[in-house]
Amino acid sequence: MEDQDPIAVLICGAGAAGLTLAIDLARRGVPFRIVEKMEHPFPGSRGKGIQPRTQEVFEDLGIIDKVVAAGGLYPPRREYRDDGGYTEAAIMETRDPTPAEPYFAPLMIPQFLTERILRERLAELGHQVQFGWELTGFEQNENEVTASLAGPDGEETLRVRYLVGADGGRSFVRSTLGVDFPGRTLGMRAMVADVVLTGLDHDAWHQFGEGDMERMVAICPLAGTDLFQIQAPVPPEGDIDLSAQGLGQMIAERTGRTDIRVHSVAWASAYSMNARLADRYSAGRVFLIGDAAHIHPPTGGQGLNTSVQDAHNLGWKLAAVLDGAPDRLLDTYEMERRPIAEGVLGLSTRLLDEHKRGEMRRGRETHQLDIGYPASPLSFQLPERKGGCLRAGDRAPDAPFRRAAGQPSRLFDLFKGPHWTLLAHEGVPEITARPGLHIHRIGPRGDVIDAWGHIRDAYALMPGECVLIRPDGYIGAILGQGRAAELEAYVADMNLVPLDGVEG
Repeated sequence: MEDQDPIAVLICGAGAAGLTLAIDLARRGVPFRIVEKMEHPFPGSRGKGIQPRTQEVFEDLGIIDKVVAAGGLYPPRREYRDDGGYTEAAIMETRDPTPAEPYFAPLMIPQFLTERILRERLAELGHQVQFGWELTGFEQNENEVTASLAGPDGEETLRVRYLVGADGGRSFVRSTLGVDFPGRTLGMRAMVADVVLTGLDHDAWHQFGEGDMERMVAICPLAGTDLFQIQAPVPPEGDIDLSAQGLGQMIAERTGRTDIRVHSVAWASAYSMNARLADRYSAGRVFLIGDAAHIHPPTGGQGLNTSVQDAHNLGWKLAAVLDGAPDRLLDTYEMERRPIAEGVLGLSTRLLDEHKRGEMRRGRETHQLDIGYPASPLSFQLPERKGGCLRAGDRAPDAPFRRAAGQPSRLFDLFKGPHWTLLAHEGVPEITARPGLHIHRIGPRGDVIDAWGHIRDAYALMPGECVLIRPDGYIGAILGQGRAAELEAYVADMNLVPLDGVEG
């Protein structure tokens, strides 16, 4: 059956990236379908770390409290010696939250719980994943993509404006596009399994044989569940026994302990570690996000996070172009996100090398709070800022403030949602509100009272300056006094939000 009316977007793949994009489109009222070739949701915990920047994204999507409630902080790492003793230390550097960075540490939550929460949020917005539907082919022209699907109801031909491949490292969308996926195999094969076991407590990440690739095994309690995750390097060739009996035998051989018993296996996989990056993130009307665009070792907990942020970057741009913004806005998706993935590949590979030597320690570089797009054509500021000042393209910091009516609030409360936000310091001329733009004035006569100086500390705005925040929480433009015309030109060029009535 052929659908006569093209829908806006078809998302192929319902992992964290696909679900994030679906939520972002749903809250903007963009018609879409999301299909997943698996008949049931992914049952495993492959991506279990949620970095601080992704926590900010999840706040924007309206799920952060559920994610925190379902998971927990990482436990300390307990390294066992051959004599049975052990040392214990934090897995990563810790620090206190700040007004600008309210999320201070990675969360641990199994991937299957994260994706369940994302699906629940999508259902709240009136949409469901279509499981058991597989993309079997597609063709595109300058106006649309024609996709062939096969599912429980048979075959279907669907016409869409855009197709997004969120279909993993073996992406059918990427291979059909003919996009190369260069990189290298990192010379390490590993296994991961979610199991029920006894003999270890749930208050530590248990590490045995650290630095010895033949004896190393890590057994981590999975926050929010009664399960443990087993991770271990395995021989490069041959079958791996991933049954409860086989895993129990491996643990006994590597730890010398007979009291650790594996009772059942919820999910298990053996895999070779790779670092690969797609040559292109798009071709015509087809886009790649998540593992379809980049894969790397799990060290550092970067994969799921980078994928979610891909989707958060692409969603508002698709919606804007579908609403009349120029097509070149979509070119900035690859411009902005591909260099980020390239950096993540380097970081994850370096951390893997440190892990092999038993020296890995995760620091701020894994939190993804310093990611930005200062070189993007969407990043514009006048006058140029120097020193340590915030720049266009940077992540927009949070800051507590007092509302004019007296209630405490935060900038993230103002940013939350699919809109743009303009923060105007006192002295900026009156600006006419338009659909898609929320305007807030900072100052004694404004609706934002910087009672504790946190906005001043984070943004260093001078009287007459304003800052325009993109829907994905990055700074689009910073403009000084008398620069309203440049702000108008920026917005007009993007065709995003008309600002009629701005006076210089």
